[in-house]
Amino acid sequence: MLKRLITISRPVLWINTIGTTIMGVWLTGTLWSWDALVIILWVTFPFNLLIYGINDIFDQETDNINIRKGGFGGAKIFPREVPWIAWGVALTNLPFLAYFALNFSLEANLWMWAYSLTFLFYSAPPARFKGRPFLDSISNADYAFPLAFVPLALGKEPVWLAVFALMAWSLAKHTYDAIQDIEEDAFVDIKTTAVFLGAKKSLVWVGFWWLVSTILFAFVNVPLALANLAYAAWLIWLIQKNDSPENAKRVYKYSVAYPYVVGSVAGVQIVAVTVFGILHL
Repeated sequence: MLKRLITISRPVLWINTIGTTIMGVWLTGTLWSWDALVIILWVTFPFNLLIYGINDIFDQETDNINIRKGGFGGAKIFPREVPWIAWGVALTNLPFLAYFALNFSLEANLWMWAYSLTFLFYSAPPARFKGRPFLDSISNADYAFPLAFVPLALGKEPVWLAVFALMAWSLAKHTYDAIQDIEEDAFVDIKTTAVFLGAKKSLVWVGFWWLVSTILFAFVNVPLALANLAYAAWLIWLIQKNDSPENAKRVYKYSVAYPYVVGSVAGVQIVAVTVFGILHL
């Protein structure tokens, strides 16, 4: 059962929560903080089970006809699995939220609850942001929230430009990844931004927000902004030249690699600054 739950939590995508949390620690000016350990543990298996377990529960209809599901792109669950997935989400997340309430500031807790509830209601009714054009993308800006709540939990001021830049980046990436599922989502009447706009117009929406993120990142770190611009332009070109769902599914692996590649540009510099003080951010 544990192995199955870990599969459902999509370990290959944990970088999206772990990476931003570690980055939030580094932006406080330290490479490690024992006070942050419990947050880091939370955003591994427990929080990703919340994101993807809830998503799988409410997306069974479309997942069953999606050829990319059943691998690293997401599990295909059975109706009998729903109760213990729901219990798994509750039992692995509520103890952490209780700990945070007792040990961290109100402001940090508000960001943490916003982080949790937005992901919950991305998939779950009555809000179900996934089926609401533009709200589905905007809700995914919460991938950036660790850059806010980690420093706040540690008694530091967040780098707000970095928070807003990553919010814009996350918003765009959600729609980019949804292009590959246009046919399946449309078939079961899930109107994502990608379904509403179509592939070509979705790339315009994506390009605008990735450009916004690049401009904001430039005020934080120029090499990071340039790396972001180059990778974003390449991803857009890969679908622009062939916007078929089959091609979008083929290039998805490069989108998965995006935070690993570009995030490392920021991570190496922040580590260097913290350890040696030799780079200017």
